Amino acid sequence: MTRYPRDFRGYGPNPPDAKWPGGARIAVQFVVNYEEGGENNLLHGDAASEAFLSEIVGAAPWPGQRHWNMESIYDYGARAGFWRLHRLFTSAAIPVTVYGVASALARSPEQVEAMDKAGWEIASHGLKWIDYKDHDAARESADITEAVRLHTEVTGQPPRGWYTGRSSINTVALAAETGLFDYISDTYDDDLPYWMQVAGRDQLIIPYTLDCNDMRFATAQGFNSGDQFFAYLRDTFDALYAEGEAGSAKMMSVGLHCRLVGRPGRIQALKRFIDYIKGFEGVWTPRRVEIADHWRATHPPQDALRIDQMSRADFVAKFGGVFEHSPWIAERAFELELGPAHNSVAGIHNALARMFRSATQSERLGVLTAHPDLAGKLASAKRLTADSTQEQASAGLDALTDVERARFTELNTAYVDKHGFPFIIAVKDHDKAGILRHFEARIANDTATELATACAQVERIARLRLESIL
Repeated sequence: MTRYPRDFRGYGPNPPDAKWPGGARIAVQFVVNYEEGGENNLLHGDAASEAFLSEIVGAAPWPGQRHWNMESIYDYGARAGFWRLHRLFTSAAIPVTVYGVASALARSPEQVEAMDKAGWEIASHGLKWIDYKDHDAARESADITEAVRLHTEVTGQPPRGWYTGRSSINTVALAAETGLFDYISDTYDDDLPYWMQVAGRDQLIIPYTLDCNDMRFATAQGFNSGDQFFAYLRDTFDALYAEGEAGSAKMMSVGLHCRLVGRPGRIQALKRFIDYIKGFEGVWTPRRVEIADHWRATHPPQDALRIDQMSRADFVAKFGGVFEHSPWIAERAFELELGPAHNSVAGIHNALARMFRSATQSERLGVLTAHPDLAGKLASAKRLTADSTQEQASAGLDALTDVERARFTELNTAYVDKHGFPFIIAVKDHDKAGILRHFEARIANDTATELATACAQVERIARLRLESIL
């Protein structure tokens, strides 16, 4: 099978109502990343110094050497930046989630104590704040296990949430396999939590952010001033708040780092944003674990149809009759690059329609001629498929007067004689009189026009049948 794992569909055009507590229109969630003391450093057994997210423009790793300036910048985050953020959030009575690197937490007992006393959630940010893209699954899994052990030892309780950050393609699955986490945040793909089937279980995902994130103070084309940071946060809040007022409440994540926004020239932008959102009603500022608890209680995982995980036999059995007496269309569609995006009416219809459109002329004619005449002999003999029987009945074609039946018989004969295939129309879109009007009008068309029209109607019938199935 060719199966495409990425999920471009998500919640589709109709996301669920988040139903935030108290009828909140938006959930604004602040994350403080505590990484200082967990970054790449020879002191930590790494091969080179850190080079990511600092004030040093164009920083590069120093293999085999400690980088005094880089270390000093990280030290600022622990020594000054953390306490500035701590004062801001505690004075605002907003609890935050800390993404705590286990080895960094172990080197910062006073900060951990302050987090705990403030009622902040301490989620796991991994064992070390390093890049896992080149780690094999076994090594990364071992680090996850050790991160949980050390985190529990240092904080007194195991983490309920996980975020690696500098992750690999294996990270989410490896974290889910542990069965330890109420949520995982190593995705950036939605404005709402969602359930992912991974590692044989339903894992709650609470997406994170890289745009509403102070890391852009330290990246190319990022924020050059606090005003830019505030304006971006404000605009994001305004857009999501308006969606919440319209009945589609969302979640806004704000990512922070002690050594970045903890600087005096940036903290005021964050303070202005906190003051700004306090001027609105219906703003919920939870920890991530509270979002997880709410989502699990309000939106538990559902047993959704997973078309991309069906066996060939089940796939053909379910969809082989969507195109009249033409199971070969479903058989071919099964071989396509199906993925989560096809787990919908639009998705499976597109896959089936592609196989119909790419078929030979004779194959497509075979599909057309497989359709029965409207109110014809097969209907009278009750030999239609169940779908065709129901469809013709929906338009009243099973209850014709003698005059109506005679007219349909006359038109059926004339149409087939002229075009070589039966008149096809999605009868569920019309009533009996409307069908007759279309029949009388279309019979005069040339065969090429009617072939194109009939094929389009076949696809429309397939769509209506799928809507009934799914």
